[in-house]
Amino acid sequence: MCERAVLTNRPSLDLSPTVLEGRKSLSGSVGQTRCLPQPEQLHGLRARTEQGRELKMARNNLVVAGIDVAKDKVDVYLRPLALRRTFPSSSAGRRQLIAWLRRHEVSKTVMEASGGYERGWAKSLREAELKVWIVDPKRVRDFARSAGRRAKNDAIDAEMIAWFAETFDQAPDQVHDAEREKLAQIVNARQSLLDMQTVLQNRSGHDVPAPVQKMHARLLKKIAVEVAELEAAMRALIKANAHFAKLAEIIESVPGLGEITAAGLIAAMPELGQVDNKIVAALLGTAPYDDDSGKRRGERHIQGGRRRLRNLFYMACLGAATRCNPMLKVFYSRLVASGKEPKVALVACMRKLIVILNVMITRGEKWDATRYQLSDSARLPPSACTA
Repeated sequence: MCERAVLTNRPSLDLSPTVLEGRKSLSGSVGQTRCLPQPEQLHGLRARTEQGRELKMARNNLVVAGIDVAKDKVDVYLRPLALRRTFPSSSAGRRQLIAWLRRHEVSKTVMEASGGYERGWAKSLREAELKVWIVDPKRVRDFARSAGRRAKNDAIDAEMIAWFAETFDQAPDQVHDAEREKLAQIVNARQSLLDMQTVLQNRSGHDVPAPVQKMHARLLKKIAVEVAELEAAMRALIKANAHFAKLAEIIESVPGLGEITAAGLIAAMPELGQVDNKIVAALLGTAPYDDDSGKRRGERHIQGGRRRLRNLFYMACLGAATRCNPMLKVFYSRLVASGKEPKVALVACMRKLIVILNVMITRGEKWDATRYQLSDSARLPPSACTA
């Protein structure tokens, strides 16, 4: 009998770590990771047995719709019914999709983040009171490779999304927050403008004709105006939402963190204050992962996490750890003095600060300099803390 480790905290559809507990046989496990091949890969009695199990799951209302979103259409696969259809990206197409999903009593719909094309479909499905999960495309692709599925097209992607969601069927619900999504779009738009600003500033340093220099100057001036308007919109949105305003007040009480960092954390990390400290560090992408095998002890590295948020938090921590935050300044200086590379020390500061923020938001408390400080034995002389 094939065996698999049973997940007590099933892998969620986000980046949260998982916990393994013991080993149980396939027959004694409920909703576990599948180890059998697909029905179309089997023959005879075994195929009929597998198909019967699939139909039993369907009767138990465990029907999952995997949706691969493109610009002008979506491909949908229902698992375990093995039904697939394509719908156009139009109002009529969305109505047809909703009617088809309801007809087959779909339990949940799952789609990948597709650069924004998925938002309209997700909104329509939510308005029709259908559950929607947005998943990381990289995880689905890695899942497909682990299953030996190397081919990739829209129809196959829809099937892989459905299989992925069915495998991790106990993932927590994703609560949609329209205000948070709106804030995230504003934050991302501001960052895109800043990226354009950096490109133009770099080009302005080149030897270019006068008309090009004037064009760069006009664009930089316009970008500065647009950035200021987006920042004003962020402030207004946070102020109008009591929950966001409370979170921003707590985050901005930390020396070195301002309204931009607060807006980024509120928009991109709704889990802050609701999950374990190790999970929140992993979500940010500052958790070091082991690289061991047998007697070999590899070097730990950070990986994964939410890249845009990590970049934003990195710049905030850079100022906090070197200038603005006395506690982080001492911690950073101690790590550098002990031989750590400056960037490694800064990542450690990021991990410490996000954990502190997680605790502060959980307790609803502002920054307390007397609570969040290093012990006297860990302090460096004042001369070593100057920046």
